[in-house]
Amino acid sequence: MVEFKLYDVLVKDTYLRFVDIAARYEGNWVLCRVRERENWECPGGHIEEGETSYEAAARELWEETGACEFVLKPVGFYGVKGNDGLLQSNMEIYGQIYYAEIKKLGILPDFEVEEIQLFSNLPDNWTYPYAHPLFCALAENLYVKVK
Repeated sequence: MVEFKLYDVLVKDTYLRFVDIAARYEGNWVLCRVRERENWECPGGHIEEGETSYEAAARELWEETGACEFVLKPVGFYGVKGNDGLLQSNMEIYGQIYYAEIKKLGILPDFEVEEIQLFSNLPDNWTYPYAHPLFCALAENLYVKVK
């Protein structure tokens, strides 16, 4: 069971452990499939020591999609704790959500992502169904429809 909460207050970078990016390219959502998994997810991952959340989001977006030109914008923050088979934490851990408008995709780096796919509509099979579709909806409400 996973407990998931959205926060609209600023969470300091020192408390953040993750970044997740709701990304779009040419009007489509850009989602990744990690080699060991069958489902889709937003690009994202751990913030490395010494990185800001913005720097981590830029790095993860490139590592997981090959995006080489993009604009990143903050969406919000979240907290999560529990066990979903991948996450196992008794304490709440925090992440920041970003929106990315990708201008140019390059070659997908050879890290953990097997493939990316462009979606005009979001899929049903998510690795983190309690979070990632919501991140896309939040980003869409803030940035996509406003254009």
